[in-house]
This record gives sequence, C-alpha cells and structure tokens, in this order.
Amino acid sequence: MTKFSDLGLSPQILSALATKGYDIPTPIQVQSIPALIEGRDLCGIAQTGTGKTAAFALPSIMRLAANPRPRPPGGCRMLVLSPTRELAAQIAQSFEDYSKGQRLSVGVVFGGMPIGRQIKMCGAGLDVLVATPGRLIDLIEQRALNLRHVEIFVLDEADQMLDLGFIHALKQIDRLLPKQRQSLFFSATMPKTIAELGSRFLNNPVHVAVTPVASTAERVDQYATFVNQAEKQALLTIVLKNEPIERALVFSRTKHGADRIVKHLAAAGIRSAAIHGNKSQNARMDALDSFKKGDIKILVATDIAARGIDVSGVSHVFNFDLPNVPEQYVHRIGRTARAGATGIAVSFVAGEEKGWLRDIEKLTGVKLQTAPLPTDFATKAASLPKPAFQREAPRGNGRGAPAPTGEKRRFTPRRAPGVGAHRGAVKRSGGGR
Repeated sequence: MTKFSDLGLSPQILSALATKGYDIPTPIQVQSIPALIEGRDLCGIAQTGTGKTAAFALPSIMRLAANPRPRPPGGCRMLVLSPTRELAAQIAQSFEDYSKGQRLSVGVVFGGMPIGRQIKMCGAGLDVLVATPGRLIDLIEQRALNLRHVEIFVLDEADQMLDLGFIHALKQIDRLLPKQRQSLFFSATMPKTIAELGSRFLNNPVHVAVTPVASTAERVDQYATFVNQAEKQALLTIVLKNEPIERALVFSRTKHGADRIVKHLAAAGIRSAAIHGNKSQNARMDALDSFKKGDIKILVATDIAARGIDVSGVSHVFNFDLPNVPEQYVHRIGRTARAGATGIAVSFVAGEEKGWLRDIEKLTGVKLQTAPLPTDFATKAASLPKPAFQREAPRGNGRGAPAPTGEKRRFTPRRAPGVGAHRGAVKRSGGGR
C-alpha cells in the first residue's frame, strides 16, 4: 500500500501530514503528486471529497519552500481560483495546515468582505493567494493586484465556474497570467466546453481521472419519492422528525425557497439554517460553522454550497428540488459518504421534475429506488404547524375589499394521487445510519 512517504514529499510536508494523522494517500494524490513534483501541468477529473486539495497543495508548497523568493509586492507566487467563498476559505485553511513551519504566507480573497483589508494584504505580497474570480478581477481593476509573478496556477471546480457564469472572467485572467507557469486544472465532470477551457490553460498536461465522468458516490444509497410540489415541505418535516439523521443537507433550487424551508422547519420545532447568495458572508460562515460543530443538524442550501462544504458526518442529502442540470446532482450527493463513510440521498420528485430525473439517471447510470410516502402522510401533513407568514389571513375587510397586499393564503397539503398506496417510511441503509 502506497504511503505519503513513498511520493517524494519533503520531510516538512510529511511532518505536517503526520500531525494531522494522514498516512495513506487517496488515489488522486498517488497519481498527481509525483507528476506535480516534476513540474508537469495536470488535468484532473475528480469528484469532491477525493482529496484533490491536498493533491495540488502538497507538491506546490514543497516547490515554493524549496525555491524561496521575496514575496512580490502587489502579487503572488501561486494563485488558486475557486468558484465559491466557502470553498476558497476551505482551500486556504488547508494550505495553512500543510505549510506549518514553512514560512509561507497564505491569503484568501472573495466578495462579501471589506475590500480595503484585502487590498492591504495583497500590497504586501503573498506566496499563495486563493480567490474567487469576481473579487480577483475587482482587485486587478483597482490596481491592487497583478499576476505577473504567478509560478503556479490552479483552477479548481472548473465545471462549476462555467455554471456560475465565470467564463469571461477566466479568459481575462488567462490573458494576465505569465506564459511560463505550472497550471493545474480540476473538474468533477469533463464535457466538451470544459475540455476546451482546459486547453487554454494547460501545456502538455498529465491526465488523471480517479472516478468515471459523472459517476455518483458508490457508498450512497439513492432514493426518489414522488410527491406533489405543494406537499414537499410536509414530507421533509415528517421525515426529519421520524428518521434518525446525524446531519443533513437539504438542497433548494432558489434562495427564497431555502428561507421558506427554514421557517417551516422552525415552526415544527426543527432547528436549521439557510446558506445562499443573498446571505451576508458573516451569516454564511456562522451557519456553516454551526453545522460543522453540530449546533444545528440541518443545513438548507442552494447549489452555491454543493461543492463548497466539506463537513464530515453528513448522513443524508435531501434534494427538495431536483436540479435542472443533471451534473449538479452528482455534486450535491457528493456531500455525503465522505472519508469512507456511507450515506443516503433522497430526492423529492414532483410531476414536472420527472424529465430531470430521467436526465439524472441517464447521466449517472443509476436507477433511483422508489421510496414510498410515509404511512398516513396526508393526516400527518395536515396536523403540522404553519409558520406565521402562512397562517390564515383575513379574506377581506367586511365590506367586500380584498385582503391587504402581502398577506398569503393558508397552505393546505393536497392529497397526492394514490397516497393510500404509498405506505412506509423513507428507507434507510448504510450501516445503521
């Protein structure tokens, strides 16, 4: 069995790994680290949770430490681009952990935080800068940062970069980078558009693929429950109340939908928090921190969190809404079954989402098992408390006038066709989770 000590890493790196209790590298680390130590460019296909951050961080730290240079004022020696704030912060923390004792400066910049402090940090110069594309462009346009001294460039989660509309920013960044550099390109999927993007950044790269394109985690039991859209909230509440769930992520298609889910769960006595683009950075960090600590067991998220959360012990992923991009399903359920654990993914499928379900099953090659609605679902749903904003509003003022603007009708679950035939609870498996 290969160990980190077999990969040619420096004693300082091995010491940092030992401190964290890491001894056995993952497949992507075994395949990537030797080539990166040699200075090769690399194109890696790997799902989240496979250890790719260490795969590019360890040899890069070793190279920077072995060739000490003054930190370039207003610049950096290594640039890592991440699609989301959460993932950027996570990558920067990994660099801090792995480079202890190496005297390397690590910085992270993203939107939602005061730019003045980031301008000052970049002005002093950095060895490693982790950034989201939008804030990086902001700093460049304010002449607070230049990319002339970049020796190593990493583009992480390239497919999500395109999903979030960063293609023009990436092309602009490519023009500003020096031609002589080491470039690393990682993506969980590799459709044609991503491959074309990779060709802009890479020069004769080593290709590494540790999982089949668009494969789903092998240790995740995947289920679909067919339910009317209006009944999804009741179904989620009932399942969370009755299933033994260690820690769960719930994915909503929209920001407002995520907030509504949290309010309904609160009315039912279930603590949760939402994380999405409308939240301030401090609110997002607080919610994620509470989830990591176990203060809350339910985190409701839009797809901004699908690849930005690395939290151990996520036993369940609930797709409250199916994603309309099937690749996103792969990233969502990759939040569970991490580090050798097993997990459960349950998708709530309304009639209008069946086409998306077929697309997901075609892409992944996995037929989702059908999980029936809970026993006496309609009765249980009707008895659930409603949040204040959905309680019965007056239908008028007694003189035929309409109800005041902004008041909403009471939500009443509709009985789905064939509810009486769908008996039983959401199935559990995976070692008694």
